[in-house]
Amino acid sequence: MKLHRIPTAVIAVATTLALAACGGGAQNSSSGGGGFTAEPAEGGTVHVLQNADFSYLDPARGWDGGVNNFYRLVYRQLTTSAPGSSEDPTEIVPDLAESLGEASEDGLTWTYTLKDGLKFDNGDPITSAEVKFGISRAWDPQIGIGSPYLKQVIDAPKGYSGPYESGDMPTIETPDEKTLVFHLIKPFPEFDAVLSQVNATPFPVDTGAGDEFIHEIIASGPYKLAEYVPGSTIKLERNENWDPATDEVRAAKPDGWEFTIGLDPATIDERLIAGQGADVNAIAGNIQPATLPRLQTPQLKERVLEFPGICTTYMGLNTTKKPLDDVRVRQAISYAIDRTTIVNASGGTQLGDPATTILPTSVAGHKDFDLYPSEDGTGDVEAAQELLDEAGLSDGFTMTLDIRAQESMQAQAEAVQQALERVGITVELNLIDTSTYYETIGTPSQQNDAAITGWCPDWASSAATFLPPLFDGRNIYEKGNGNLAQINDPEINKRIDEIGAMTDIEAANEQWGDLDEQILELAPVVPFMVAKGVMLPGENVTGLFSSANAATGGIDYVGVGLKDPEKG
Repeated sequence: MKLHRIPTAVIAVATTLALAACGGGAQNSSSGGGGFTAEPAEGGTVHVLQNADFSYLDPARGWDGGVNNFYRLVYRQLTTSAPGSSEDPTEIVPDLAESLGEASEDGLTWTYTLKDGLKFDNGDPITSAEVKFGISRAWDPQIGIGSPYLKQVIDAPKGYSGPYESGDMPTIETPDEKTLVFHLIKPFPEFDAVLSQVNATPFPVDTGAGDEFIHEIIASGPYKLAEYVPGSTIKLERNENWDPATDEVRAAKPDGWEFTIGLDPATIDERLIAGQGADVNAIAGNIQPATLPRLQTPQLKERVLEFPGICTTYMGLNTTKKPLDDVRVRQAISYAIDRTTIVNASGGTQLGDPATTILPTSVAGHKDFDLYPSEDGTGDVEAAQELLDEAGLSDGFTMTLDIRAQESMQAQAEAVQQALERVGITVELNLIDTSTYYETIGTPSQQNDAAITGWCPDWASSAATFLPPLFDGRNIYEKGNGNLAQINDPEINKRIDEIGAMTDIEAANEQWGDLDEQILELAPVVPFMVAKGVMLPGENVTGLFSSANAATGGIDYVGVGLKDPEKG
């Protein structure tokens, strides 16, 4: 995501590769008869067809699932998610660091040592100073609107506003060029995972101020930016200063990548089905619902790639807006929502399963429950009306729903309109461009009454990446806010602290499941569905595994390549 990480969004951007405030954990299971997991050959160009531009090239700003996967090609961090092809792709592994961190006995200090031979694409060395500088950018009030975990865990000085405004950050020490020592606010056993977040990317000291990285980047990964035409094209070429001996995660088999942006979703489907020219080397996001029946033909069926759902699509209800500040009104909406119609509007059960919890089954800590049940999943209108009567809103009210300006998203919103109309609630739609959607709804001053979005786990081993970012009332930011409900409940905050302090992660996950239920009693969000991935890669593409960094079970770019580099 964020879906945001703007965080990691959950609903697939119409045929962009995976949306997701937020990151997202996955399994390396997939189905498809085209031999898409074979080892790629060296060379060629992989083409990516997508509807919308990336949110940001700057990893301090971007955090949704699609761009997080792109970041894997050009940026590195001290740690990262294991490649999708690994035995456990949800595992956090060393990247720029020689090993995972060494924690002090009290858990408040973590030490890392950098590998030798690390360089940026301009040939300059990556030392501890550059890693520290890149991480400290997360505190900049204008730039640092991406992943929140660094700011929540590292013990920054009070009022620290990033390197451009506040200078050096003393709570990250660099005793020499290879060593970094982090001081934490409180023990956090999963700090290795925090440093895998995209905004922990190193940059040369004093670079990246203002809008410098809007159209330019300084790469530390296997590819560098060759061309960027916003809204149209991104081309990547090999970074000759990337040393594969330092990188056990990125196979980097293709010579380059080319992203074609701004395509109509139906056009993408047609190109993938036809498979002509360079499109045999193309990948994209989810197939459109209307296209699904055509995939049953024998020649296409063997090319279909399916990934399990890992992200929750939901509607956030802004608890600072009347009458949504009344829990009875939010509960009424939760009862009235017709999940069956929403799933059907999203393409049916092939593309998603109804959800009644915040935590999906793929995340450790998931607990089965349904606080707002109905017999057939179409909603309980009678229970909803009773709650509105109690709240003095028997005749209903009007609310504004923020959505992305995409056909599939509008279909979901129309299902919400129809469901709530049954209890007198009129839903007006506010369409926002996909490329700016997460920034807009993540800015409280620009939020309306509700928004459809989603969330994926930023690392799949713990529900700590789901509930605190979405519901901790002490972490409501002016920009890059993941708590769309803007709920600030003392009991929820207290439980987040108590569970977060537990060193037994397995026991903590059980408590996160209970907290999921406690939160939904207050109905700050309405879970809709867990989205699944159905894709149609070009016949010459291989190395396709689901990613711990992509929403909707997206493809992990780091292993992707071509069977025959001369083809297409």
